[in-house]
Amino acid sequence: MRVRPAAAPGGRPDAYPLTVTPQELSDSLRTLDGTLRNIETVLDLDRLRKEKAELEAAASAPDLWDDQAKAQKVTSRLPYAQAEINRLEGLRRRLDDAGVLLELSEAEEDPSVLAEVAGEVSALGKAIEELEIRTLLSGEYDSREALVSIRSGAGGVDAADFAEMLMRMYLRWAERHGYPTDVYDTSYAEEAGLKSATFAVKAPYAFGTLSVESGTHRLVRISPFDNQGRRQTSFAAVEVVPVVEQTDHIEIPEDELRIDVYRASGPGGQGVNTTDSAVRITHLPTGLVASCQNERSQLQNKATAMVVLAAKLLALKQAEEQAKMDAIRGDVAGSWGDQMRSYVLHPYQMVKDLRTQHEVGNPAAVFDGDIDGFIEAGIRWRKQGQMGTGSPE
Repeated sequence: MRVRPAAAPGGRPDAYPLTVTPQELSDSLRTLDGTLRNIETVLDLDRLRKEKAELEAAASAPDLWDDQAKAQKVTSRLPYAQAEINRLEGLRRRLDDAGVLLELSEAEEDPSVLAEVAGEVSALGKAIEELEIRTLLSGEYDSREALVSIRSGAGGVDAADFAEMLMRMYLRWAERHGYPTDVYDTSYAEEAGLKSATFAVKAPYAFGTLSVESGTHRLVRISPFDNQGRRQTSFAAVEVVPVVEQTDHIEIPEDELRIDVYRASGPGGQGVNTTDSAVRITHLPTGLVASCQNERSQLQNKATAMVVLAAKLLALKQAEEQAKMDAIRGDVAGSWGDQMRSYVLHPYQMVKDLRTQHEVGNPAAVFDGDIDGFIEAGIRWRKQGQMGTGSPE
């Protein structure tokens, strides 16, 4: 017996031909089972369960909040561990249920049940493939939360508008995944958009996941700011660095800092604009700058800006160490380079990553946060590059 599987949204079967046999579905389930077992091994499900139990014990301790830093780490890590366990166990249950359902469809020779199995196998394939990406994140800082900075580049007001579009894209991506975010600083352009912005994505592995987004992004469109309706090319830079932890030992002497306070900027009428509470910290030896204006308190803004500055110094240290390793190793195959991705809205509709060649024809969905395909392709591309050059894990 052959059956048409459930179609993907839009009417196209997602992973199987128009007809599929029980034997083909059985083979697919066997393959998915092997892949999921490998993922369970790499992510160490038993370790996650043990960690969850320890975190639950720590979270219930009456003196938890005596140490603020430890408490925040416990309360942020516990939901992640629980979510990872639920995800792995949920996929395992679905895989087992699909096997039982397949046996039932064969026993009853019911094409509708077989079609249901085909649809579930297709969905499981996609879910397990997405989880498999996590196993490729094995860098030193990949498990960290991420600090994302976006700066407008060449292109005038269109570039500033593009920077704001990118910020919304990443915030929507985080929202889709349920990742908390915190905007630390926004510098608005005069006419429209942003000169720059910095925000945190507070989820484990956010850095490893988003680090492949670092680089120059390019937008081609009919400018909404040009009264002659001409096509405009504009650029924006994205920088992703890992959040610093207490164990990183990033020392920043006070005499190496210049601290400026100023009135926060933003769309008119905001309460934050009434006091000089925004803080900008410049690290004099490197010229690195970190700003924060999201709190009314100058002290709170200074503390947050110091966190951002420490993260940038950690990234600089990491880059210097990597440069030394690259010099010893020789030329590294594959470069992040400029214009790592193009967003074309005219004369055709396409978003294309110039490193991985991954492309889609729906820029509106991409700007609404649908960028998982680009991120996954980037992670695989980076992993292949590391394997090709012998980079350490």
